[in-house]
Amino acid sequence: MIPARLALVLVLVLAAGAAAEPASLTEFLRQAASIDDWLISTRRTLHAYPELMFQEQNTSATIRRTLDELGIPYKFPVARTGLVATLGSGEPVVALRADMDALPILEEGDAPFASTKPGIMHACGHDAHVTMLLGAARLLKGMEARLKGTVRLLFQPAEEGGAGGDLMVKEGALESVKAAFGMHVWPMLPTATVASRPGTILAGAIQFEATVRGRGGHAAMPHLTVDPVVAAAAGVGALQALMARETSPFDSAVVSVTRLQAGEGFNVIPDQVKLGGTVRANTDEVMTRLRRRVEETLAGAAAAHGCTVEVDWMEDRHPYYPPTRNDPEAYKFAMDVASRLVPNPAQVTETEGTMAGEDFAFIGRAVPSAFIFLGIRNDTAGSVHGLHTPRFTLDEGVLKLGAALHTALASEYLERWHARQGGLGSTDAGGSGTASREEL
Repeated sequence: MIPARLALVLVLVLAAGAAAEPASLTEFLRQAASIDDWLISTRRTLHAYPELMFQEQNTSATIRRTLDELGIPYKFPVARTGLVATLGSGEPVVALRADMDALPILEEGDAPFASTKPGIMHACGHDAHVTMLLGAARLLKGMEARLKGTVRLLFQPAEEGGAGGDLMVKEGALESVKAAFGMHVWPMLPTATVASRPGTILAGAIQFEATVRGRGGHAAMPHLTVDPVVAAAAGVGALQALMARETSPFDSAVVSVTRLQAGEGFNVIPDQVKLGGTVRANTDEVMTRLRRRVEETLAGAAAAHGCTVEVDWMEDRHPYYPPTRNDPEAYKFAMDVASRLVPNPAQVTETEGTMAGEDFAFIGRAVPSAFIFLGIRNDTAGSVHGLHTPRFTLDEGVLKLGAALHTALASEYLERWHARQGGLGSTDAGGSGTASREEL
């Protein structure tokens, strides 16, 4: 929950922006285009040296060297391998976030900057996220004297299952922050599309592993065994009824079994079967029910076949990610800024949510936030493959747009916050902690 502050008159950021003289945000796009070669080079360096969650030592060092060259101070380490950089000073404080880690995937393709680490790949675009935020750092540094407040840059580790965002929040990265913004490259949208939605944009997610135990034996004499394969198969089928018959069609949810491991021999019934997968839901309440029902359903299927089952939710290794929800006013603000930044306002659109998970959710629970998808689908650039696939390819032409959008969101937020405060007068009676929803 976000700490509440003493009551303020609710004046939306959009209203403040409309009252102010409109600024030409397209200048940020021009500035970003002028460093396009640097952006591409930076991204390719990061892509060639991917690192798994909480192992991002080289990535972090590359970011720190860049910040040192730019003369931007930072705090390191935060959340083990992450860092937080700061530009400007005073109130308000707005945060921009990029995740840094790669995936355990063997890259396919022959790009000269392909992964130099077999079995590890930036298959989710986090190298692009870091690059775009470093680009914003460079642009913001050039206008630091004109910033009407503080911009905090969060370079976050361990998005891919380690809940690095939660750890950054717990270690104080959002202290005094009024609002936060993050983005993700998205191959399902045409390149240079800026898309988001109010409310839930990504699902809550958790993984599970179940062990079904029976009594193995010769496959020719199944009547002398207690077959865990049959029990596990029954359980996998029964789990699908949790969505088809127990979850409202208006409540999106997913239970996917993605791993199934039994014996090695063709004529041996094993003693146990391991199965695993993921559960997704758009509310904590539905997730809680599904977790309970997964355990009950697998236990019932196992018992019906004389077996037992143990379910491990693996939260010590892969913590639960709650749903990522965009604050409605943060969403409106971000889409307004984007529509004034891009050459064609039709590039800015509302999109449907996805059942993918994101640990930006923890940031969104701490402060008013908006998470944005940046389209990269481009047949000419070969950017047509999905996230988390070995042939994932980035349309590098969007790097300058991402850097410009980060810059515009931060600078415009600071401008509008002060415009709004001038309209309110001195109504804030103090208080501490992060921002309330009414202060956006």
